[in-house]
Amino acid sequence: MITYQVDRNKWSRMSIFDQMGNISSEVGRAINAKKQNNKENMDNAVIRALDLFDATIDELISAKSIRSKEVLRSKDQFLTVINEESPSTDELNSLERYFTQYAIAARLNK
Repeated sequence: MITYQVDRNKWSRMSIFDQMGNISSEVGRAINAKKQNNKENMDNAVIRALDLFDATIDELISAKSIRSKEVLRSKDQFLTVINEESPSTDELNSLERYFTQYAIAARLNK
């Protein structure tokens, strides 16, 4: 198991789209590893995703942003699906599509 922690100072200077786009990358890695039954890679991606989620949520809550509710909900959905014994392909694809929209928005926002 890896140890990972994002640089919170650098993270706090990123836009919400960039933050969620980066979270999207880890969510995608976790989903792909789950589809391939690669538990070690999935666990590592989940650890990184959770750290990124937590850094984002901490920033949003300290700023009293209403966006914190959506990020908390997306974290909950991610954990629900990724921890299911055998999630359906539709569940995995739907989760991946949701997060991919943030990655696209981050690129368009540049």
